Amino acid sequence: MNLESVGGLAVHEILTKVGPTGAASAASVSKRFRDWTADESLWSKFCADDLQLSVPEDPFGNPISTFKEAYKIWRESFGMYPWPLVMRVRRCWARLKCWLSENFPEALATLRKGASEDEIKEFEKKLKVKLPLPTRVLYRFCDGQDILSKKISGGMFGNPLGLIGGYCFYESLVNVYLLPLSRIILETKDIVHQLGFSRRSKYIVVATSSTNTEKIFFLNCTNGQLCVGTQNLATDGEMIPCVPNALLSSVHDSGGSQQQDALLLWLEEHGRRLHNGIIKLREEGKIRSINQFPEEAPHCSTAITNGVQVRASAVLVPEFSDLKHKPGEYFFSYSIRMSLSPEGCIINGVSSGSCQLYWRHWIIRANDAVVSDVNGEAVIGKYPLLLPGEKEFVYESCSHLSSSSGSIEGSFTFVSGRLADPKSRPFEVEVARFPLQLLDQRGLVQVERDLGRLSKSFEFELLEPLWM
Repeated sequence: MNLESVGGLAVHEILTKVGPTGAASAASVSKRFRDWTADESLWSKFCADDLQLSVPEDPFGNPISTFKEAYKIWRESFGMYPWPLVMRVRRCWARLKCWLSENFPEALATLRKGASEDEIKEFEKKLKVKLPLPTRVLYRFCDGQDILSKKISGGMFGNPLGLIGGYCFYESLVNVYLLPLSRIILETKDIVHQLGFSRRSKYIVVATSSTNTEKIFFLNCTNGQLCVGTQNLATDGEMIPCVPNALLSSVHDSGGSQQQDALLLWLEEHGRRLHNGIIKLREEGKIRSINQFPEEAPHCSTAITNGVQVRASAVLVPEFSDLKHKPGEYFFSYSIRMSLSPEGCIINGVSSGSCQLYWRHWIIRANDAVVSDVNGEAVIGKYPLLLPGEKEFVYESCSHLSSSSGSIEGSFTFVSGRLADPKSRPFEVEVARFPLQLLDQRGLVQVERDLGRLSKSFEFELLEPLWM
């Protein structure tokens, strides 16, 4: 059958199925095919599917006259990398930038343009490392963030615009940003020298907290693992892997199509959590930042009692955890958010326009064993008064566990009205159990179950000390 006889519409449909490479090859069949394969709607689809481009532009954002020419420029610019990896990294950054554009444009403005291939080669030369392929492509698309430290509310020093974000409790404030290559060189030479790592070690510093609490992430350029420092980082170089080693693949193999290192997995998972609302922005006064306390089940619990809603979740704080001694000490911070329904506080069918907290009761478990039963007045020295429809009262505190898995549950004692003028007898408000645990990329617990194996050292611990 003469393919040209089926008509342009049918051929267009066929060309969309064979993809950019097939379409480019078909252009050599005849002049008619060359005309068909030059159709802008065809290359517009290829640019959208492969590169999430809605307008024709080059990798630096410069406008190009046609989608076909734009696609050609992209393929030539990234010709040294496996194309499936390039498309995957492009999707990762497009997802993150889309969320930032819609929700956090001030942080989007801190993202730098991508580094050139020559800049990456110069970087590798200065640090005597070979970057994993996924990390190289990540930096080709975006050379980290421009973050300037400054004073923020409460006199704390730092910057709330970190791409990764963080958490706070008491006087500790963490907000993690992705370092540009120039900053990686400085931080790596300084920190790795201070820690006394062997010259043969291929760790580089890729992300840190811009705030008053130090939190440092290291990329192992040999195997592609991402690690975060613990309390013993300065004394023993202790770190926790952020990704199970079994998930890392072909980090230096340019011939395959399944390359993935921990930094790519880390950023992909971060984008998923942002888009799914698992983590959200926190606004405190005029300051906004990405908050790593989970907002959705199963890692966030919700309970409503007599019109009082309490939401609770926790994160691991690796920089305060001490795993040197067995069984180790895991440090968790937890966030409690309480609010009163628009209908007010309802006791025995009678509504009151306010209620005030008086007492707290916590049951803390390590694994399934109760390790602490705490009673006390107030929360962080405060007796919050809840009013209908007002924003949540939020406070953060912390707890230590000898296990990487546990939970907290309990109750708050309130009175309707005010403590100085109670309208009812005290009543208990439930705080539903919420987990204290490390998470993997998919929010699972105990990664060794998923992998069907037991690992040595910390490798069985889950993926994400990053936000925890």
